[in-house]
Amino acid sequence: MNRDLKSQTALIALARTRRMQRALAHAYIHRDAPMPTLRHSLGYMTSTARTTDEVSGRGHSMSLLGVARAEGVAYVVEELGPNDAPIIYRLWLRGPRAGHLVPIHAWYEQCDDPAEIRARIASIATTLEPAGKTTTEAWMLSTRIVQRRALRVAGSESPIRKFALQLRVEPVAGTGASGHTTVTAFLRPGATLAEVYSVAGEDCAIARVTYTGIPNGLGLPRDTMILLSE
Repeated sequence: MNRDLKSQTALIALARTRRMQRALAHAYIHRDAPMPTLRHSLGYMTSTARTTDEVSGRGHSMSLLGVARAEGVAYVVEELGPNDAPIIYRLWLRGPRAGHLVPIHAWYEQCDDPAEIRARIASIATTLEPAGKTTTEAWMLSTRIVQRRALRVAGSESPIRKFALQLRVEPVAGTGASGHTTVTAFLRPGATLAEVYSVAGEDCAIARVTYTGIPNGLGLPRDTMILLSE
C-alpha cells in the first residue's frame, strides 16, 4: 500500500473524530441554552433566497506572494479579474497586529492603473522569501455561524442569506499552531481549506480558506488568509 495514501487516510479519520469530539463538547457546554424554535428556523429558510441574479464576474482568489521576515509580514495578492487591479495586503506575522490582513491603501491612492499595480507587485516579489506548501490533511477547518441575516438586493423579490461565518483552522493532532477569523458569507455558509503554507524562520503557518463570499448566481468563491500561530 502507498504509505503517503495510508497516512492521509489516517489524518482524515483523526480529523473526523476530532470534529465529533468538539461537537459533543460544544453541545455539553451549551446544554442549558435555549434551542432555536423550528418555526423561527423555517421562517428564515422560507423567507430568504440562496440564489440571486447572475451577472458577469468571477470569484476572487488570493495567493501568497512571499514573506518579508525583516518586516514581520507576508504579502498577499487578491485577484479580482483580468481587467481589474489586484489588491495587495500585508498579513502581520508577529507583534500586536499579528493575524491582521490589511490592504496597502497607499498604493491605490497614488495609482489606479492595473498594469502599474501588477508591475509593482512583480518588483516587490523579487525581494520576498517564498513560503512552502504543507499537507492540508494535517490540518482541520471548522466553521460556525455567528450571525445570520437577510440582505435586500435590487430587482430580487426575496432577500438573500447573509452569514457572519467563523473559520477556525487547527492541527489534526490537537496541539500546535492554530488560528481563526470571521468573514461575511452569502447564500451558503460553507468553506473549504484550500492550502496551508509553512513560513521558514517563524513559529507560524498561513492557511488559505475559500468560502462563498460573492452573491452572484449560486454564489462565487472568495479567499481569505488565516495566520496559524502558537
